[in-house]
Amino acid sequence: MEEIEIVAEMERKEKHFVLVHGACHGAWCWYKVVTLLKSSGHKVTTLDLAACGTHPNQYHQVPSAANYIEPLMEFMASLPPEERVILVGHSLGGLSISVAMVRFPQKVSVAVFCTAFMPSPDLSLTTLFEEYTGRIDSYMDSVYTFDAGTDNHPTSILCGPNFMASKLYQLSPPQDLTLAVSLVRPHPMLTAVEWNKVAAVTKEKYGSVDSVYIVCDQDNILKQDLQRWMIQKYPTKEVKLISGSDHMLMFSKPKELCCCLQEIIDKYT
Repeated sequence: MEEIEIVAEMERKEKHFVLVHGACHGAWCWYKVVTLLKSSGHKVTTLDLAACGTHPNQYHQVPSAANYIEPLMEFMASLPPEERVILVGHSLGGLSISVAMVRFPQKVSVAVFCTAFMPSPDLSLTTLFEEYTGRIDSYMDSVYTFDAGTDNHPTSILCGPNFMASKLYQLSPPQDLTLAVSLVRPHPMLTAVEWNKVAAVTKEKYGSVDSVYIVCDQDNILKQDLQRWMIQKYPTKEVKLISGSDHMLMFSKPKELCCCLQEIIDKYT
């Protein structure tokens, strides 16, 4: 009987995390967090969005935000009706999980925004992008692509090594920066107008999902004041702070991130 009770307890505690990466990155960036969550008995799914990680498409084959997030939407649609997941979005991944919250609210037990873009029913993405852009001084050695017929608007951006070292990974282990420099891919430059076509959030569906924001106080790209500004515009159920973390908290503070995620599922699932 004791063995049966132990197995039942383990099954009760097991949760399904879906980890969604940000721009230029891929499922690979979660490798530390995946290992820690699985060692704690959880199920973890990581996805490569279109033209990211090992996804076969190139940036020029991703003309819309709908195309970009298609792998996540297909995965959410494939879940059994009774299954609910914990969505975790990092950076631009916040917009991706927001779409999933709107389309599949019944399949999300809680959404976690990790120093991520977080839209609001009362905040246009145009305004959000403008606030973000106003806080960026330079993308430094990042490389833009300009394709024919785009009227001098860039069609992709690839994070440069110096930019990554000073803005994204300044507190992360150097070997993780080395790994990232070798794995990042050009990211399609999707406008606020394009994102608005898929990420128009509503109080009825988006607002029905419990959400938590994890603030990183040493983020040099999505700075803390912007993170707090988004939270003010759309107060989440809870705000957690990871001190001493750069933008890539899954590299600089993976254990602290996993502790936060465990506390969140204990409370909201």
